[in-house]
Order: sequence, then structure tokens, then C-alpha cells
Amino acid sequence: MTASFFTLLIFAGIAAGLSGTIAGLASLFSYPALLAVGLPATAANVTNTVALAIGSVGAVPSSRRELSGQLGAARRLGIACVLGSAAGAALVLVSPPGVFERVVPFLVGAASLLVLVRRPPHEDAEARTTSAHPWLVTGGTFAVSVYSGYFAAASGVVMLALLLATVPESLLRVNALKNLLLVVTDVVAAAGFAAFGPVSWSTALPLTIGLLAGSWLGPVVARWLPAKLLRIGIALAGIGLAIKLGADAF
Repeated sequence: MTASFFTLLIFAGIAAGLSGTIAGLASLFSYPALLAVGLPATAANVTNTVALAIGSVGAVPSSRRELSGQLGAARRLGIACVLGSAAGAALVLVSPPGVFERVVPFLVGAASLLVLVRRPPHEDAEARTTSAHPWLVTGGTFAVSVYSGYFAAASGVVMLALLLATVPESLLRVNALKNLLLVVTDVVAAAGFAAFGPVSWSTALPLTIGLLAGSWLGPVVARWLPAKLLRIGIALAGIGLAIKLGADAF
């Protein structure tokens, strides 16, 4: 790997770590960077998931303050994440060649539109007092985890939207829980991809270095960064990526 590609992947990892922990869109930076260095779509996806599994761990210690008191919910929803992510990863490994490349543009486009049209949550520190039925939260978490195991792009946005609608906590605390659950889904999928998928370890290394730095900084930045412009910018970038991937696939 050339020095320029190595550097590109480090900076892509930093951007992915920051955007992933703040807005749930890590793969919209890391995935196209892997494509740019020449990896095929499926190899880029599994390599991206392995890097995310290691790199996103940095968000957990930075979010200890917001995760306080949420251990019970994390355990219950974590089980759903394990099962869902395993199912999604299996779909990647057993799908016929070419299917993944044609499905991804629609997944990226739909997730990006969700970011763009989603009403921004209130950013005060007050937790809400009502929550959905636990089975509804668990079932929704399982469904999002299937998607995350199949393709991680924007799964954090979907997970965040689900938790904000169903968990009686403030935005920062829900975001911290989302980050923890995504670590679980990434680790489970990465284990399957490492054993059976075409992981490019040489490209995973610099991406992981950047992700570790970006994901550690993300929760700190999220405490003061205005989210509205960031959300719009990332959504528009995601839509542009979906169009590019669709043009290449079709």
C-alpha cells in the first residue's frame, strides 16, 4: 500500500469515527475510502465492518458519564444486537455475487434521506418520562442489527431514531447507548467476516487507527457541537454516494 493510500485511510477513519459517534454515519466515510483504494464492494464492506468493530470501541470509555445507569437496557438490547448482526452478516456471506453491489445504493440512499428528513431531537438535558413496550424496543433493535450486520452504513442513524422514539432518556444518553450497541453489532459481524469473508487486513489497519482516534473524540465533541448543519451535510454526502454507487452498479 502506498503512503498516500495509508494516509487517506487514516483520515477517513478519523472522519468516520467522529461522524459515527455523533451522527451514526461512520460508513459513509470509511466505505467509499476503501472503494477508492481499489477494494471490490463486498471486500470493502467486510473490511469496513472489521475496522469499525475495533475502532468504535473508543467511543465507550468516552461515554461513561452518559452510560451511567443504562447497564440493564444495554444487556437486554445487546442480546438482540448479537442475534440480528449474526443474521445480517450471514446474508452477506451467502448472497450470490453482484447482489450486494446492487442493494447497497438503495440502503445508503434510504438511510441518508432518513437523516435529512428526520426531525432533530430536542437537545436539552431532560429525560422524557414515557417509553415504548420493552418487546417493541427489543424487536426494533433486532431489525436494525440485521441491517447493521449486512451493511453498516447509517445503521447508527436508524438505531438512534429508534432509541429516541422508545427509550425515556435525553439525546446524549441515548446516543451513548446507541454507540455501545453498535460496538456489539460490529464485533459480532466482524467475527464472522474475519473467519469466512474476504477481509483486507492491510487496509483495515490504517482505517482502524483513524477510527480509534475519531470515535474517542466523538462523544466529547458531541457535547458542544451544533448537530443540525452536520446532519444536513452528512445526509447530502450520503445521497451523493448512493447516486455514485448506483451508477457504478447499474
